[in-house]
Amino acid sequence: MLVWLGALAIGLSLGLLGSGGSIFTVPALLYLAHQDEKVAIASSLGIVAGISLFASLPYARRGEVDWRSVIRFGLPGIVGTFGGAWLAKYVSAHTQLALLGLVMLVASVLMLRKPVETARTRPHPTWMIALEGLAVGVLTGLVGVGGGFLIVPALVLLGGLPMRRAIGTSLVIITLKSLVGFAKYVEVLGDLDLAVDWNVLALFTAVGIAGSLLGSRVSSLVPQRALQRVFAAVLVLAGAGILLTRWN
Repeated sequence: MLVWLGALAIGLSLGLLGSGGSIFTVPALLYLAHQDEKVAIASSLGIVAGISLFASLPYARRGEVDWRSVIRFGLPGIVGTFGGAWLAKYVSAHTQLALLGLVMLVASVLMLRKPVETARTRPHPTWMIALEGLAVGVLTGLVGVGGGFLIVPALVLLGGLPMRRAIGTSLVIITLKSLVGFAKYVEVLGDLDLAVDWNVLALFTAVGIAGSLLGSRVSSLVPQRALQRVFAAVLVLAGAGILLTRWN
């Protein structure tokens, strides 16, 4: 039952906020499904890819995906994700989870900030957008998060996109780089004599998709800032818990 609830919470977060769900995936797989650390990170990439692909379709149908930004931000992100997944073979699970804990704390701060659309600027140079895409990609490959909480602000502040278009574009980018990272990570797991549990992956993906549908339907009925504060508080607790367990 807890596994089902964890998967549902991941999808709800994506449906309600457009980002944030993937950062809960690794902790859910670790503490609810009791997976090995590296298996949980690899599985997270596969789950995030599936849910993000499904969630991106309505945005694509409405023309709310900026394909130029997918190329400028997404292609370097794919390269970074592949590199991060390759690097994971040489980085201890202890270090990966400590990094994830720090990422969760950073994400909580970003969620508590004033909505980013109020600070939109003109588009930045392509090299700057590509560099950030590369950095977020490496993070995705190493700790198994989609990075929507970083990609959406980057697309607004660096790419000059309106918020809804940034969210749709972010979901496509997350789908592409998570798929590449997952494929590479499966190879890495094989080298470490580990393997993905496809039943758990399918369960989380299916329930997460259902949760994202439910979240998108009720998102207009719930104050977004209140939701962000709740998710930020959960991120602080989860991130601090991961860091404490890694350092004790």
